[in-house]
Amino acid sequence: MAFSNSHRTAPVTASGKAPASPACQNRGYAEGGHQLEKLEFALAVAITRGDQPRVAQLRDQIDALGGNREEPGT
Repeated sequence: MAFSNSHRTAPVTASGKAPASPACQNRGYAEGGHQLEKLEFALAVAITRGDQPRVAQLRDQIDALGGNREEPGT
């Protein structure tokens, strides 16, 4: 069964494109956050293994993403 609003189209802006939904606007931030988590995990592994060149490389990559803006545990 189709939803009652399935025939509606998205609004269009003056540029001819549909405006980004709030979920789409936050996607870049979420993906960046996921990448940051992956880098932080890799950093923890490198620190545990004592791989100093890899630690330095990962810290540079984390800084390039803007670092971790969250407080620990949040």
